[in-house]
Amino acid sequence: MSKVTGNALPSAKVATPRAPRIALAAVLLASVAVLYELSRGLTFYQDTWAFLMRRQEFTAAAFLEPHNEHIVLIPVAIEKALIALFGMSSAAPEYVVLIAMLTATAGVFYVYVSRRLGAWPAVMATSLVLFLGPAWTVLLWPFQIGFVGAMLTGLAMLLMLEREDGRGDKLACALLAVCLAFSSLGVSFACAAAVDVAVRRSRRGLRRIYVVAVPAVFFAIWYAGWGRDAESHFSLHNVLHSPRYLLQGLAASCQFLLGINTFPVEGGGRPIWGVAILAALVLFAVVWKIRRPGFDERLWPAAATLVSFWLLAGFNYFPGREAVANRYAYTGVLLLLVVLADFFRDLRLSRRALAVAALVTVAAASSNLVRLDEGRDFLRQQTILTRADLGALDIARDTVTPTFFLSPEVAGTPSLIDINAAEYFPAMREDGTPAYSVEELSSASPLAKRQADLVLASALPITIVPAPEGLERVRQSTCRIIRPGGPGEVVLTSETTLIEAGPGPTAQVALRRFAGGEFPIPTEGAPGNSAIEVTIPADRSSKRWHLDVEASQRVRVCSGG
Repeated sequence: MSKVTGNALPSAKVATPRAPRIALAAVLLASVAVLYELSRGLTFYQDTWAFLMRRQEFTAAAFLEPHNEHIVLIPVAIEKALIALFGMSSAAPEYVVLIAMLTATAGVFYVYVSRRLGAWPAVMATSLVLFLGPAWTVLLWPFQIGFVGAMLTGLAMLLMLEREDGRGDKLACALLAVCLAFSSLGVSFACAAAVDVAVRRSRRGLRRIYVVAVPAVFFAIWYAGWGRDAESHFSLHNVLHSPRYLLQGLAASCQFLLGINTFPVEGGGRPIWGVAILAALVLFAVVWKIRRPGFDERLWPAAATLVSFWLLAGFNYFPGREAVANRYAYTGVLLLLVVLADFFRDLRLSRRALAVAALVTVAAASSNLVRLDEGRDFLRQQTILTRADLGALDIARDTVTPTFFLSPEVAGTPSLIDINAAEYFPAMREDGTPAYSVEELSSASPLAKRQADLVLASALPITIVPAPEGLERVRQSTCRIIRPGGPGEVVLTSETTLIEAGPGPTAQVALRRFAGGEFPIPTEGAPGNSAIEVTIPADRSSKRWHLDVEASQRVRVCSGG
């Protein structure tokens, strides 16, 4: 191996052997196959609906209004293009774009690490990122192309800055602008570019400031026009606690990286193992620098990206945005690996050390695949709820009020709060829907059928009131007698059903339609010696409703009257 002088790279890195390239290709293909299989059948989730429902117009506001605190110009443009081309009946095109971007990011990341540590360590690091199970909210949720796109263009920007020529600077400037248009994560990469200009000013001067200044002007214009109204949780308290948040983020990243999944799949918890791993890593780094003093100037832009990412996240912390949250796992781990690659730039592993590292990589990736599968299970359940809720909304569209929305209490999930009848039906007519059809609902899972009944009860809506004409109206109707302890299920044949309970306690009354084996819609029942009227408006399904009565007295169930 040739001697390393200055910032030059060892000659062994210049000609990458064929075996690592083959291994990298195999890992990338495996990742594509795994992500494709895990995402099959999944539909739009959570914040994606905010784009689909609230940004339908082609106006500046539709593209430039912030989402939470983020600029989302390019993600909105991608979403609009996909809906225009493929409609809203399937989320598969979104997943194709996400998988392609994740693969491209992994490729750029491999180039970055291989230039510092060599090909085999880069393959291992890339494998850990590609199968990072705790980051399932990024790997399996297309809405996160904002973060993925910012990471892709941000890493490419760092590589362009390494060229140390005018063309590289121009490309870096363009990439940083695109990075900022993907997500406010671009602010951290802007910090990296600013640090790069500063540390190389003695050699290249400050004329390169345009690399940061041009994208910064773009971001300032956006902020002045739209971003200043973004949701913000910035506070002095958060600023003072941000160093602790930074350390928690670094510890969580260490734990995620090694596949120690002690956190719930939805996120939360404390990175106890991560703290120990981080402490050991810091100790090793100190010993390393004692033996090899000095820092390469290319470390500082990478470090600025990592530190500013966690500090900015800490500045805007609120419950649900803990440093151990799944949403930060991908960015936190990837940036940590970038910094470690720069810090240990001259580290050369023996074959035995590489073999041990490979075993650790396989073990960590295998553990993280379990967490990735658990994330898919969660999203699959959300898909069932989404398709069932929307299917019920479609069935009820003749009578549902325009202000009706899928609240968590109705929808069974908080992920559909951006869907209301007034916005959903025009979008459905224009672009289609992922909702279950009536036929699909009839053969769907028990969870889907139960959820459809619950949404229908609120959307139609089903009303239950005291019978206007009291018991006399009941006695003039065609009725069925439910005796104490006897079978109490009745198939309803009209929009209005009257129920008379004899003297005694309140008769329990419940309803179902698509659900089987249970009556998921409870009511307040029919008080003893009184009558109630149940009204179910006609809708776009011919499937009959079923009513169940449990009572210790005789109950009469009558159709119409």
